[in-house]
Amino acid sequence: MANVKVYDMKKQEVGTIDLPDGIFAVEYNEPLIHQAVVTYLSNQRQGTKSTLTRTEVRGGGVKPWRQKGTGRARQGSTRAPQWIKGGVVFAPKSRDFTKKMNTAAKRGALFSALSKKLTDGELIVVDELKVSAPKTKEMEAFRSAFNFAKNTVVVMDEANEDVILAARNLPTLKTISVAEINTYEVVANAVVVLTKGSVKKLEEVYC
Repeated sequence: MANVKVYDMKKQEVGTIDLPDGIFAVEYNEPLIHQAVVTYLSNQRQGTKSTLTRTEVRGGGVKPWRQKGTGRARQGSTRAPQWIKGGVVFAPKSRDFTKKMNTAAKRGALFSALSKKLTDGELIVVDELKVSAPKTKEMEAFRSAFNFAKNTVVVMDEANEDVILAARNLPTLKTISVAEINTYEVVANAVVVLTKGSVKKLEEVYC
């Protein structure tokens, strides 16, 4: 087991914690991580876009002018694509972008991503995450103490409404509960911060 330091919100060392090898010492598997990220992003797509083709636009049943003798180009309908209020060529239609991935593969990708973060020194464990009030300045103080200059995701053992409200105005700091953790959130952020409680929950669920 990897033994890492545990900090408080002021970056004062308050102890250590053992990280289970089954989650934080997994071989790096980039193709599996890529598959997990593509699956996650695809499943976020609504796929509700839809426009009308010329056969679906209402109106246009009468030929706008006779075929010959007007000096103008021949037209069969005012709902052809070149007309205002006409239909759309190759109109986009609603579709389902959902992708599926086996549970074991999902877990393997998540563990591989977390292990990579630990190896690269981009995973930090804090004792707990709490604020006295839902004020941005308290989470800004936390961010400044650790000098989080790039995108950072903080994984809490449980959703804390005060912490969520305090952090939502900080564009580079995102808070999620351990139930929401996924491969995309791990690889899309430069730093992953785990609370001791979230580490224990991960160990309880996956080990």
